[in-house]
Amino acid sequence: MSLYEASIRVKHECPYREISERHPDLTIREWPLSECQVLEITSETTPTAALLDDIDRIGTVLHESEDDDGYHVVTQSCLCSLEESVIDRFEEHNCLYQSPTIYRQGWEHYTVVAFDDADVRELLDDLRSDREIELLSKTSISETQVPHSMLAPATQLFEDITDRQLAALQLALERGYYTQPRTTSLRELADLTAVARSTYEEHLRKAENKLLTNAGQYLRLVTATSTADPLEVEKTRRAAP
Repeated sequence: MSLYEASIRVKHECPYREISERHPDLTIREWPLSECQVLEITSETTPTAALLDDIDRIGTVLHESEDDDGYHVVTQSCLCSLEESVIDRFEEHNCLYQSPTIYRQGWEHYTVVAFDDADVRELLDDLRSDREIELLSKTSISETQVPHSMLAPATQLFEDITDRQLAALQLALERGYYTQPRTTSLRELADLTAVARSTYEEHLRKAENKLLTNAGQYLRLVTATSTADPLEVEKTRRAAP
């Protein structure tokens, strides 16, 4: 199976992109975090009063420093909604987004990975329908190992898992339910909680199912370039009548 890595840059309405346009020597790196974003902002020059005002409007400053290498600040922000975002378009076309998004000189830079070249083409056509976009590069990575940077962010792995399901999973993990041999049982785990055994088991199974489902696309990426068949699935399939 071939994989394709595409690098694109996009222009559309986004406060981070607009800040990078107003301050051409600025670089902003954005990591999605649940319903907000963490931004790393760097500038090789001393920040102007206008830039400091823009940063104050972004959100909460987590770290700020200035030295011979320039100005550096990390903020937590909620200015750009992740709903109906470019990242949603990636998922609609089976393209896996690799963070961070980079904002520089009025452009948003994205990197995606797809299993099919046609998915990349359809994504580009979709984006061109309502915004300015440029394809910077597209590379086949079928003969290379999938980089670790493509592994799932924790926020995506645990997406749609409720607090009770997470608590059930954490309790099972901490008490040795997943060790070999197991050091506890479902009944013993449930006895540590205020819910019935059947309720606890339901929370745990749903958490396991959602976790594996969320991890599925990343598992495909990790195994896509391997030709090994350690369980001899293909041999069994060919031998079947």
